[in-house]
Amino acid sequence: MTPTILIAGVFLILPIVYAVALAFQKVQLLGEVSYHFTGLKNFARIAQDDRVWIALKNTAEYVAIVVPIQTILALGLALILNSQIKGRSWFRVAFFLPTVTSSAVLTLIFMWIYNSNGLLNSVLSLLHLPTYNWLGDPGVALKGIMIMNIWSTAPLFMVIYLAALQDVPETLYEAATLDGASRWEKLLYITLPFLQPVTFFVIVMGIIGTFQLFDQSYIFSAGSGGPNDSTLTIVLLIYQYAFKNLDMGYALALTLVLAVILMLSTLMQRALFKEEQF
Repeated sequence: MTPTILIAGVFLILPIVYAVALAFQKVQLLGEVSYHFTGLKNFARIAQDDRVWIALKNTAEYVAIVVPIQTILALGLALILNSQIKGRSWFRVAFFLPTVTSSAVLTLIFMWIYNSNGLLNSVLSLLHLPTYNWLGDPGVALKGIMIMNIWSTAPLFMVIYLAALQDVPETLYEAATLDGASRWEKLLYITLPFLQPVTFFVIVMGIIGTFQLFDQSYIFSAGSGGPNDSTLTIVLLIYQYAFKNLDMGYALALTLVLAVILMLSTLMQRALFKEEQF
C-alpha cells in the first residue's frame, strides 16, 4: 500500500492542506512571492462581494433546473431502452455519443447552433415561435448552457440506470403480472424502489457536476461570465480571482466555501434517501 499512500499524500492530501492554509493568507505572486496571515478576512470579504452572490445565484438556479431534468430524462431513456424495442442497441450508442465528445467541442457546436442566424432560431422561425439572442441576452444565456448540458450529461446517467435495471429480479415482474398489476404499478412499486440507491448516486453526482460548471460558461462568455454576469458561476469566479486577479488566498477561500456547500448537499441527500430506507 506504500506507493498508493505516497501518491495520494503528495498529489491529493498535501495540496488540500496547502490550499486550506493559503485560504487564511494574502498571497503575493507578483515579484517576490510572499505570504501574510490574515485570519478570517478572506471569508469576511466573501459576504461583502456582490459578484459572489451573483455567481451563487446563477449556480443554484443551474443546479435546481438541470439536476432534476437530467435525472428524469436519464431514467426515462433507460426505461425505454430496457424494453424490447427494435434497434435499441443502435439507440444506446447514438444517445451515448454526446457523453464521450469533448466538452469544448460541444460548446463550440452549440454556440453555432445558438447564433442569431443559427439552426435553433431558424427552426423556431419555421414554427412561428419567438427567437432569442441566446449568446447575448442575459435572460436566456444561462438557459442555453442548461439545454446543452442536459442533452450531453443525461446519457451518462442513462447508462448507469440501464445497468441497474438489469439487476431488478424478473420474477418480481412476473409475480406482479399474475396479480394483475399495471405497467405503472410495476414501475412505482418494483422498479423505482430498486433504483433508489442508483438515484441517490445520480443525484449526488449531478449536483457535484453542476456546481462545478466552468468550461461551458468560460467558452460561452470568453471567460467574463457575461452577458451582465448572467453565466457567471462560482467556479468561473474562482478562476477569475485566482488566475486573472492573482488573488490566490481569496480564491481558495471561495473554494473552501464551495467544498462545504457540496458536503452539506451530499449529507442532506444521504439523510433524505436513508429515511426512505433503500
